[in-house]
Amino acid sequence: MLNKGNLLLALITFLPTSAFSNERVPADEASAIQEITRMVEENIRAETKQGPAHRDVHFKAHGCVKAEFRVLPLPASMQIGIFAEARNYPAWIRYSNGSGKVQNDSVGDGRGMAIKLMGVESSQSGTQDFLMVNHPVFFVRNAAEYVEFQKTIAQDALNKFFFPGFNPLNFRLHELATAIAIRSKKVENPLDIQYWSATPYRFGENTAMKFSVRPCGKPSRSSSAETTAPDFLRENMQKHLANDDACFDFMVQLGTHPVAMPVEDPTIAWSEKDSPFVPVAKITIPAQTFTASEQLKFCEDLSFTPWHAIPDHQPLGGINRVRKAVYETSSRVRHELNDIERHEPKGF
Repeated sequence: MLNKGNLLLALITFLPTSAFSNERVPADEASAIQEITRMVEENIRAETKQGPAHRDVHFKAHGCVKAEFRVLPLPASMQIGIFAEARNYPAWIRYSNGSGKVQNDSVGDGRGMAIKLMGVESSQSGTQDFLMVNHPVFFVRNAAEYVEFQKTIAQDALNKFFFPGFNPLNFRLHELATAIAIRSKKVENPLDIQYWSATPYRFGENTAMKFSVRPCGKPSRSSSAETTAPDFLRENMQKHLANDDACFDFMVQLGTHPVAMPVEDPTIAWSEKDSPFVPVAKITIPAQTFTASEQLKFCEDLSFTPWHAIPDHQPLGGINRVRKAVYETSSRVRHELNDIERHEPKGF
């Protein structure tokens, strides 16, 4: 018999999304997504025995900051969805490490930047989330591979994902190279680096896009930057924002070649030579203090998902379909276990 949580998961997994001509859904994807979400929920509930429930990934936040997302005046061809008119949106931005564990910031890891626009009238949630990491591609292709990845993580045997047997034809060398590249990046301040969506999204009815943000203000790197403290990324962010603003250019890359720019394989980078990133908005993070305990807790209680989106920017591809169920499950379970009501912010 389905309980409330399992019923919701079944609906999320099996209800059809809007069709997009380049999406190809494998026959076994729904069962793979159910297995992934089961593992994620079991992991969150097991970890709760040692403290409060937390996110399955991007657990360690460096902080949430208040920001303004200003859509630029654009040519008619780019006036789609959020970018249909020049206007400002208030936004929260959460910076984080990628791991599902809290670890020293000096440990190699992906870094995340999650933007939540508020006051988005055409979104069911009232918000539009843009989730990014500091690398242009992922190292997992689809739902079936994500199951394997989750199993090796649970067994503390990640190498088995990249080398699943003795047959070299089954080695995932491309994915391994991506994982190594992500973990090898040296980051001193989350405000100083570029982030990418990695996965594709709609740009209107018939076009796919990826997006990226690139710092546009003066870099905060200096000889005095802290790089040894366990939480130096948060400390360096706060040191910068104590006196100075920060800014990013929000850019869109359109999918112009369906074969060379697939929506179902986020391990493949889209050529910037064929389709360069185009600035469509400016993000301004005003000088502020964000390290008060109340704000850090507010940050922890927020929920981000690619599926907080208007129809014109609906997520595309298998990994985003995985995220639809996984992020909903993660948010539901941790809020339930922490006895916190889920809601989307409407302003500052």
